[in-house]
Amino acid sequence: MINFKEDEKLNVLNHSCAHLMAQAVKHLYPQAKFWVGPVVEEGFYYDIDLGDEVIRDEDLPKIEAEMHKISETGEKIVRKEVSHEEARQIFKDDPYKEDLIAGMPADEQISIYTQGDYTDLCRGPHVDNVGLIRYFELTKHSGAYWKGDAKNKMLQRIYGVCFYTEEELKDYEAQLEDEKARDHRKIGKELQMFMFDDLVGAGLPMWLPNGFTLRRVLSDYIMDKELDHGYIHVVTPSVANVRLYKTSGHWAHYKDDMFPAMQLDDDAYVLRPMNCPEHMVIYKSSLHSYRDLPVRIAEVANDFRYEASGSLTGMERVRAFTQNDSHIFVTPEQLKDEIKNVMLLIQDVYSDFNITDYRFRLGLRDPANTDKYFGNEELWDKSEKSLREVMQEENWPYFESLGDAAFYGPKIDVMIRTAVGHEVALSTCQVDYQLPERFELNYVDRDGEKKTPIVIHRAILGSLDRFVAYLLEETKGVLPLWLAPIQCEIIPVSPEAHLDYANEVKADLKSCGFRVEVDSRNEKLGYRVREAQQKKIPLSLVVGDGEIKDHSVTVRRYGEKEENKVALEDLINAMRIEVRNKGLKKQ
Repeated sequence: MINFKEDEKLNVLNHSCAHLMAQAVKHLYPQAKFWVGPVVEEGFYYDIDLGDEVIRDEDLPKIEAEMHKISETGEKIVRKEVSHEEARQIFKDDPYKEDLIAGMPADEQISIYTQGDYTDLCRGPHVDNVGLIRYFELTKHSGAYWKGDAKNKMLQRIYGVCFYTEEELKDYEAQLEDEKARDHRKIGKELQMFMFDDLVGAGLPMWLPNGFTLRRVLSDYIMDKELDHGYIHVVTPSVANVRLYKTSGHWAHYKDDMFPAMQLDDDAYVLRPMNCPEHMVIYKSSLHSYRDLPVRIAEVANDFRYEASGSLTGMERVRAFTQNDSHIFVTPEQLKDEIKNVMLLIQDVYSDFNITDYRFRLGLRDPANTDKYFGNEELWDKSEKSLREVMQEENWPYFESLGDAAFYGPKIDVMIRTAVGHEVALSTCQVDYQLPERFELNYVDRDGEKKTPIVIHRAILGSLDRFVAYLLEETKGVLPLWLAPIQCEIIPVSPEAHLDYANEVKADLKSCGFRVEVDSRNEKLGYRVREAQQKKIPLSLVVGDGEIKDHSVTVRRYGEKEENKVALEDLINAMRIEVRNKGLKKQ
């Protein structure tokens, strides 16, 4: 996957193309005003205020055409340095540029770039002339708040890419087509996994039967893993008293990301954004000895966060989601071993899903911005040290990232590379000395004294919603047998003559725990087989006179033309082995 930001030559070209796009937009929309147009990993964008005009998909080709028209002029791109006063005069009718100028050091010259009838603020560098900007494509558009603040005006953001050769652009377009085919929103709709509706609310997914089945399989899978590792499962409410989050510190540090409080009787309640405060209360509800620890409390929990509307993206970023969450209460002596156990569990799960392209990020507190965090220096140093030591002792390569700690403690995030080339945090393991103190948690140590436990926050699958999005994009919806919502579709050759046997086969398979359907519609056999393929069902089982005679089925795997007649007992045994071995193939 190309990183336009890190590739020096492409960075310069794409920044120049952002200015070319802005010039074309200004030709087509004279009222346009521009905020910033940086190069990012996936190309470039420009944030634009078009007044009452709204950019639509059909407008992008018009802008591209104007860009090509300007490129053909071959106009020079000229850099000039001006004073603050000169810059303010040049951009006196543009409040966005005036704001940028106001934020620049008063004792420094300001560089501007001009190409034909268009002038813009910019540090540069740029290519020599617009004629060098020939192979580009505007890829998408979206809304973006000015300065990224939801309280500000919504601007329109147009994205694009630019290359030096036509061949590079065509290769990239092919890559984009593959990404479109992998889009979990498209696949989820085709396979009837989930849906959204404005009447219900933005960012509030509804799981359809196929999606719920997949989600249930994932929930059962991870809970069984946790039971094997000594976890206990609980269920806690999706709404809680605001006092709980004031105690935990979330109200002070996280309130802007939570839904507004609801006043009920004499108290205020809020939809919970995470589950750690509730798990602290559960731990505190009973006495604990050092012999009881570690206590591993886990929950597949529904949580709610008020994400900005412009950031909502299918199932990847929603306002109602489900976490595979856990909080582990340990003594200081147990801390490092328990962190190691969590990291080994993560890697065991990744093996089942064939996740191999990942790395570990140690998220640390930013010492230059300590207002984001609470707790004292000593506790932060201890918790950061414990995570670092485990990673070093186990020879697990990692990189450090200032500012990526949670507000209560540092963390190891597992950064995975998705099928479309994005790097996202999937699993996390966090060390927390702070919340146990705030909730006054304790255990009786071997010396009879009350001590405060340390808490490890961890999520293996993370958000089930985001994990399903990952699975659908990784597999293009071709899920392995153990995950597929419908594992087999039984297709009687003649619905009238062979339906009874089809239902017998269904009963035998369901009694073995498999998820099976019968297609008994009065349609041609070929049509029904093709539909099973379109639904990406792993196994199509055709049954007719021959199969009834020798108690067999004719098996066709998804994506294959070859068919094999197999005794039903042999099929069941083969399916059991395949489900047990799990596995996930990238398409």
